[in-house]
Amino acid sequence: MPMTTFKATAHLQQGVQVKVKSRDFEIIIDEPKELGGTDTGMNPVELTLSALGACQAIVARVYARKFKIEFDDLWIDVEGDLDTDGFMNKSDVRRGYSDIRFNIHIATDAPREKVEEFVAFIEKTCPVGDTIANPVNLKLNEIILEPRKVHV
Repeated sequence: MPMTTFKATAHLQQGVQVKVKSRDFEIIIDEPKELGGTDTGMNPVELTLSALGACQAIVARVYARKFKIEFDDLWIDVEGDLDTDGFMNKSDVRRGYSDIRFNIHIATDAPREKVEEFVAFIEKTCPVGDTIANPVNLKLNEIILEPRKVHV
């Protein structure tokens, strides 16, 4: 598949709850109560970690045969450090993650050296990991003013 454009729409609901749609799927994103939400879903930074782990797991599944690695189970623990004072404008610190760490758990009989080579390939190949680790061109395309709804 050549260059492909993926799309999502994030529609603000009550409070800080957001309904996100992509293709025929939707999820609810929210903040924990201590960050002003109602705790009805993961928040965006938790979804970022989730996307990274899921992407790495998918790469592992897709390429395991190429590396001649069989596994019975695979999961990825992902954690990141984020200073919420940046988002809350309480201090002038980075607003995003300063560090993200992950552990790959793999149930396999493959030799450690072969698994390490496989994991290095997963790290190099995962699009979400690449997006997080390297600068991306992020730009506002357009501001579209919509008419307000009349409340009677």
